[in-house]
Amino acid sequence: MEVKKMSRKIMIFDTTLRDGEQAPGFSMNVEEKIKMALQLEKLGVDVIEAGFPISSPGDFEAVTKVAKTVKKPIVTGLCRANEKDIQVGWDALKHAVRPRIHTFIATSDIHMKYKLKMTPEEVLEIAVNAVKFARNLCDDVEFSAEDATRSDLDFLCKVVEEVIKAGAKTVNLPDTVGYTVPMEYEKIISTIMNKVPNVDKAVISVHCHNDLGLAVANSLAAVKAGAGQVECTINGIGERAGNCSLEEVVMALYVRKQLFDVETGINTREIYRSSRLLTSITGVDVQPNKAIVGKNAFAHEAGIHQDGVLKERTTYEIMTPESVGYPSNKLVLGKHSGRHAFVARLKEIGFELNNNEIEIAFAKFKELADKKKEVYDEDIAAIVENQISSHKEYFSLEYLNVTSGNTSIPTATLQVSNEKGDILTDASIGDGPVDASFRAIERVTGVEGRLKTYKIQAVSAGKDAQGEVSLTVEFEKSGYDISGKGYSTDIVQASALAWINALNRYLTRKNIGKNIEDKGI
Repeated sequence: MEVKKMSRKIMIFDTTLRDGEQAPGFSMNVEEKIKMALQLEKLGVDVIEAGFPISSPGDFEAVTKVAKTVKKPIVTGLCRANEKDIQVGWDALKHAVRPRIHTFIATSDIHMKYKLKMTPEEVLEIAVNAVKFARNLCDDVEFSAEDATRSDLDFLCKVVEEVIKAGAKTVNLPDTVGYTVPMEYEKIISTIMNKVPNVDKAVISVHCHNDLGLAVANSLAAVKAGAGQVECTINGIGERAGNCSLEEVVMALYVRKQLFDVETGINTREIYRSSRLLTSITGVDVQPNKAIVGKNAFAHEAGIHQDGVLKERTTYEIMTPESVGYPSNKLVLGKHSGRHAFVARLKEIGFELNNNEIEIAFAKFKELADKKKEVYDEDIAAIVENQISSHKEYFSLEYLNVTSGNTSIPTATLQVSNEKGDILTDASIGDGPVDASFRAIERVTGVEGRLKTYKIQAVSAGKDAQGEVSLTVEFEKSGYDISGKGYSTDIVQASALAWINALNRYLTRKNIGKNIEDKGI
């Protein structure tokens, strides 16, 4: 019997709350960090770096509270390689179910000479002592050789070997300033993996910055060379040009699984939700063309692409929107769009047109697309309803009486006239006067609907201000929403008028094809 080989597991270390937050404009308060940490736990990250405990009382509190809140991931905090930093870090982290102390010191010549003003021997001693001190407090210790990619490779190998001897279970080799390139980084990691005698006693980690736009590519090269942990952030936020983007590196490993033969524990369907939560917290959106989570990541405007995707999704999509929790792909209708995409959108929003109608509508759409960057569903509906068929009033409100109060059941009685001029009367109870009115309209017209959105606003000032009700309704489980508006100084009447307005638009849309076919067009 053939035993199936298990794929190598890559640990995902998320530093959104630490390195990501250090970027200007991305700072978070304690409550926001906890909210984000809980989402990262849902996402399935292996490690959450919650902050830099000694940097401020607020960061210490945030690390402490995150450590107390999340249960599954390892929680770590960054500490410089000295006993005070490490002790403060442990005081914050000790509450975690799975704590880790993360300590660091720079190992490149430029940092040792100009920033630390230390010799390589002094740096090595400090690194070893820091790991030993941390290990006395916590069983799980990670050491980072800051600016590893500009460090002397022989010295770097020596540092890695000695900190592992001192008790480090993870050794991180960061590209701190985004200087390296994939072929060089792969060689650095390969050298460490082959030259350090005790490397099998620790996980080699990578932490790449994006100054040359290579953070994800460098991280993937390191994984190929044997790295077992990738440090990254949601949306790639971080110092300067940012960090390796979690969503990009995870989906690269997911989509190209056969090439890398590794797996992560990430629930990819939580990726989009994690991205959206971060943007809502920070107020900073990702660019539209951002890989995986940008609004255009699964959008297609070119006619050739749209036609291909409609016939077979994999022609132009290497992953499904659903695989990252994205609502769906999107055929963006613009001047580059083709007839197939236009017809598909017509069907999605409820129009079944014959060939002549389609040609008329498509010509009008192309005229509009030359004037607008993007054509929306409302534009398409207006084209069909206004250019092909005049808007038809299937029902009109003639009379409405509502009784309501804390001692009576809300009841609406109404009369509507149909397209033939007949007067139809019915009544219904409801949870309130507006709900009763909607139910009465359903009864009298025979068309059921489900209210999706409802908004009231005044369109003029004063006590007798006219109110505008805007709503959307899904009728007869059609799968698409119809909007409607109503105006009145009586808000219940405005609501009833809005529902009937939406109903008339729905019936117009539903019957356009039938009406024109009957006329022989």
